[in-house]
Amino acid sequence: MDPKLEREAALMETRRQLFSNAARTGLGTAALASLESKGALKALHHPAKVKRVIYLFQSGAPSHLDLFDPKPGLEKRFDEDLPDSIRQGQRITGMTSGQKRLPVAPSMFKFQKYGKSGMELSELLPHTSKIADELCLIRSMHTDAINHDPAITFIQTGSQQPGRPSMGAWLSYGLGSENSELPAFLVLLSLASSGANDQPLFGRLWGSGFLPSIHQGVKLRSVGDPVLHLNDPAGFSRDDRRRMLDGLEKLNAMQSARVHDPEIVTRIAQYEMAYKMQASVPDLMDLSKESPATFERYGPESRKPGTFAANCLLARRLAERGVRFIQLYHRGWDQHGGLPGAIRSQCKDTDQPSAALVMDLKERGLLDDTLVIWGGEFGRTVYCQGELKRDNYGRDHHGRAFSLWMTGGGVKKGIVHGATDDYGYNITQDPVPVHDFNATILHLLGIDHTRLTYRYQGRDFRLTDVEGTVVKKILA
Repeated sequence: MDPKLEREAALMETRRQLFSNAARTGLGTAALASLESKGALKALHHPAKVKRVIYLFQSGAPSHLDLFDPKPGLEKRFDEDLPDSIRQGQRITGMTSGQKRLPVAPSMFKFQKYGKSGMELSELLPHTSKIADELCLIRSMHTDAINHDPAITFIQTGSQQPGRPSMGAWLSYGLGSENSELPAFLVLLSLASSGANDQPLFGRLWGSGFLPSIHQGVKLRSVGDPVLHLNDPAGFSRDDRRRMLDGLEKLNAMQSARVHDPEIVTRIAQYEMAYKMQASVPDLMDLSKESPATFERYGPESRKPGTFAANCLLARRLAERGVRFIQLYHRGWDQHGGLPGAIRSQCKDTDQPSAALVMDLKERGLLDDTLVIWGGEFGRTVYCQGELKRDNYGRDHHGRAFSLWMTGGGVKKGIVHGATDDYGYNITQDPVPVHDFNATILHLLGIDHTRLTYRYQGRDFRLTDVEGTVVKKILA
């Protein structure tokens, strides 16, 4: 036999023995512990400003013109055609490209300066206005996408094409978890009280893509068991569950020895995490110890499971427990028509609990090491979609400029970053593309976005693809 082949055969046999012994010596358990608590990064690239992220994602795209970016001069331009000099030939969606006109629709809502910073915010945000001096408001976000699914996929994963890991999965992979009893990445969904929930949210938005599946987000449900199959069947004791998992671990370790599939070790980790969650999740979801003052702060809807208010309260509880990435999605912001009434309803759902979460974190000493983000996938057009009236109008998708806010450790507070033109259509100062925004989030967590990579199909992938620059002007 060829000496080289003999050496390779011996090596393979050694590996078989190693994995076979795993079932008896607990190597699978050691690998499990590594997956649960340690990330791929052996050390942070620089000192971190925050330990965790709470991302309040407003699916459907809130209108920056009606909430965050006042354009009082548009009142004189009501029903005028959008000038070609402003549009500059930029593409628009098929929903308005066939309109004979693109009439300017000024916001019917009043803006006012708030706080010591004098930040201008809409009358629709009475609670957010009270925390103006805590906010870093970015008015110069922009994205390449003009439709919802690619735009949400882009801002959440760094690519318009499905299949990439989500931001939470990247952080789970890179940093691991601070709590061995809960996943590093948890997801909470809420519906608009108005019933405008047509736009779907796909599980891949919190998926792990090509990363090991242990890093995908775990969705907590508001009806029934918070996690499917969390409770044991009738007559099945906790000890029975433990014996079953120990047996499964041995079987999986034996299978791993034969096929060397890393997903098998992930499977062991997921079984073990599910076992731990049987104890940790009921405690998490039990709000009976929250004070009446807390519920009052978050609003009356905070007592109703599955609402945005209840999910904001749960987000604080998850932050207290050291969950790395807490993703909230609230639907219903896609207001192509009837925007004034619809956006009032959305703000009623989200304004008070969003502000309550920030203040709750601050009072508990958690805001200093938490990053809170509030925003959607793009903005809305200054021109009206459909019939234009003084008190009623709709807005199409607009990726060229939109607003969002963030607050927490490492971010300047009470500032406005960036600016748009008189129509809120184009950025005139300090543009922030999606990759720059995501690079900045990673930077605040102590990560150089160019160095958190994963090799897949011969290429080193990262959240920011091949772009991204940290937005240093907003760093404290």
